[in-house]
Parts: sequence; C-alpha cells; structure tokens
Amino acid sequence: MGSMWDMVKPALLMVSVQIVFSACNVLYKLAIFDGMSTIVITAYRLAFAAITTIPFALIFDSGTLFQNLFYGALVLASATLVSAIFNLIPAITFVLAVCFGLEKLNWGAPTGKAKVIGTIVGLAGALLLTFYKGVEFDIWPFHINLLEPKDNQIERATDTTSELLGVLCAVVSCFCFSIWLIIQAKISELYPYPQSSIALMCVIATIQSFILGFIVESDLNQWKLGWDIRLLTVAFSGIGASGIMYLAMAWVVQTKGPLYTSAFNPIMLLIVAIVVSMILDEKLNLGSILGGMLIVCGLYAVLWGKGREIQKKNILETFKSVGDPEATKPLLSP
Repeated sequence: MGSMWDMVKPALLMVSVQIVFSACNVLYKLAIFDGMSTIVITAYRLAFAAITTIPFALIFDSGTLFQNLFYGALVLASATLVSAIFNLIPAITFVLAVCFGLEKLNWGAPTGKAKVIGTIVGLAGALLLTFYKGVEFDIWPFHINLLEPKDNQIERATDTTSELLGVLCAVVSCFCFSIWLIIQAKISELYPYPQSSIALMCVIATIQSFILGFIVESDLNQWKLGWDIRLLTVAFSGIGASGIMYLAMAWVVQTKGPLYTSAFNPIMLLIVAIVVSMILDEKLNLGSILGGMLIVCGLYAVLWGKGREIQKKNILETFKSVGDPEATKPLLSP
C-alpha cells in the first residue's frame, strides 16, 4: 500500500497544483477587469506567499519576471488562450532539461520516443486549440458573464494586435517558468530542502516586486485592499499557488524531475476552458475539444515514458545495492 501511495502521490499533487493554478487564472481575469494593477497583484501575491512559506521552512527545514509577464498576457488576451500557450512549458522544459543533462533524449529506446512524441503531440494540441476555432458548442443551460458590465474593456482586450502581444508575453513567461523548474532541479541536488529555497525565493521576489511596484504604480489607491475580488485574488494565489503549491512542485521536481512536473500543465488548460465558458462566456469550440484530446494523449505519453525510465532506474539501483548488477540486464531491455 505504501509503495502504491508513493507512486500516486506526485501525480495527485501535480493535479492539485493545476486545479489551484486554474482557479488563479480566473481570479486574475476578474481582478484585472476590476481595475487592479498587475504590478500590485504580483507584489501582494508574493507577499502572501512569503508569509505562507516561511513557517514551513522554519518547521520542516530547521519569479517576479514570470508573474508580471503572465499577468500582462491576461490583460491582453483571453484566459483560455493564455492557458493554451502555457502548454509550451513541457516542450521548453524538455529541451532545457536535455541541454542541462537532467534528461536523456535516448531516442533509441521506447521511453525516449514516448517523451519526445508526447511533447510534440501536446504542443500540437495547444497550437490547434489556439489557432483553430471551428463549430461553437453551448454546453451550459445557463449563461453567466462576470465581465459583462464593461463591454468596452473586453473589446480592447480581444483586439488582434493586443492578443499577439499577449501571446508573446505568455511565451516569454513560459521560458521563465521552465528555467525556474530547471533551477529547482539543480538546487535540489545540492540543497534538498525545498521549503527553505521557496521561502527565500518568495521573500526576495516580494522585495523586488514592491520596489518595482511603487516605481511603476505610484497611485496609493491601487494598493488598497478591501473585502472584495482583489483581496481574494492575491490571498488565494499567494497562499495557495505561490505558497503551498510551489512547495508541492518543488518536492515533485526533487523526486521526479522537471519534465514530469511540467507535463501536468495541459490539465490547467482543460479546467480553465470549461470554467471560463461557464462564468466568463468564452465559448467552447471544436478546436478546444480536439486540442484538449491531443494534449491529454501527449501528457499520457510523456508520463508513461518518464515512469518507465524511473522504474528501470529503481530496478538497477536495487540490484546494484545487493551486488548483482548483471541480474538487471533482462529487466532493463526496452
């Protein structure tokens, strides 16, 4: 039972991470629509994250650029489109991980083919979802549009030029996030205490964000928090996403590697596409459904390949520990 839980726990944690991140995407869109500055959101989110992670570090251990680009993308494009672009993260992470020696291409083995093909299929699904619309589907018997009171703001956000700029911001943000995963993997090799490293990251990022925030956004009214969507957004994203979920991601990176962690990113797209179609009136279409199916297939292929590699590695280490490495040969055949 224990070994089964050890196998399932990283996957459950990463699914939970994507659920929380999906909720954050919707809240960001609502807070930004309410007029909240993206600079202020970043600063407060990281502050809540620092407050959350420091106690974890003290108990268990005795990305400013990424987030600002991400929020900028949400201002310029729809939540579904930004989530779709973020499915580039597994592909970017895979390339960087191979370059830094954290993953082996191993194209001659079925596991290597599965990882490469799965990454390409997932990327193809994200591109299909992004650029092909097709027939629209009205899956809900009711219509809720929390952005409806300000139609002029919606039109400005969905302008073609703005969307292209939003896509560019999202792509650069993907690179930043992938680099963060690689850095976490490298850090874990020398300092296997994710609570402390995440807490330190959040503290430093908070200081950076507030300095940058007060330079860019000098209007003190923007910094006021009331009992509204703004407080809910920064508190939930800071405590849940940048706090607890980043700790979970750091642990999964340490135990399973950066590619395994990034492979769960497509789940966020599916969740966001369903939720925003219900409460933000962003229509589901044939492209979304077909792209989602490809993304899930690609995710499964990557996880299968990575899982098989981990299994073979564990078998090899087990036989080496008992002094019989020759016995691993039949078990390690592709």
